[in-house]
Amino acid sequence: MVDKLAIIAGSGDYPRLLAEGAHKAGVETVDVVAIRGSTARATVKAADHVRWFTLRESVKSLKKLAADGYDGVIMAGQISPMSIFRGGFDREIQKWLDELKVKNAHTIFGKLIEKFTVLGLNVLPASLYMDDSMPGAGALTKRTLTASEASDVAHAMKVAHDVGLHDVGQTVMVKEGMVLAVEAFEGTNAAIKRGGRLSGRGGAVVFKAAREGHDFRFDIPVIGLKTMKMVKKAGATALAFQAGRQIVLEKEKVIAFADKHGIAIVGMESGLKPAPLRP
Repeated sequence: MVDKLAIIAGSGDYPRLLAEGAHKAGVETVDVVAIRGSTARATVKAADHVRWFTLRESVKSLKKLAADGYDGVIMAGQISPMSIFRGGFDREIQKWLDELKVKNAHTIFGKLIEKFTVLGLNVLPASLYMDDSMPGAGALTKRTLTASEASDVAHAMKVAHDVGLHDVGQTVMVKEGMVLAVEAFEGTNAAIKRGGRLSGRGGAVVFKAAREGHDFRFDIPVIGLKTMKMVKKAGATALAFQAGRQIVLEKEKVIAFADKHGIAIVGMESGLKPAPLRP
């Protein structure tokens, strides 16, 4: 059991929902490691205690965190791989990243977790305690997939699986069997925007997935209201994802927005192991 948890909190609502979910699940102490200019005020308020993380003294801060005897640490919230290179981290972490021959989300965050473990931190899956935000299979919206949308989603699932084996990205956009965009280093929303430029009058589908063998301690697939607004702007008519392997933030608002604009949101069975919800 985890009685004392620390959340290294990036931006957005995810860390707040995680803190609330951990409290709801009975975790006695939930502390937040906050980054100035990034961690939301609502996340700070949801914590029992707050520790401020200094980027330029990252290793020193992590060693102090390890010395305080937390049962586990979770990294949650938006922390893009590119921002790590531009974020002014101390020389030791920059040295760790320079050791990487291949740089993508899996290798970058994997290296960080490897070093966190050496420092004495037990990094747990970011999916823990997110029960209310982890949908299963089926339609979340009033409208489900049409036959043509279902066909495109099936194709997108195959593409996402194959590119995932090479750690390319999590998002694929397809229209009438044509792949319009595959997410690279730019992130989900930018990939959808790029695909939208090629979709003509719209009608594309977006599929978001975690790679086979995905390490849920980092880079877990997340969609929120901002993503749905980009889906609408790009002219896509459906968003599908792997059931039990995808976080939907502000789920009620996301569903309401999709219903208003006739966009289907559907969880798809992938045959892959669901993300863990408890240690």
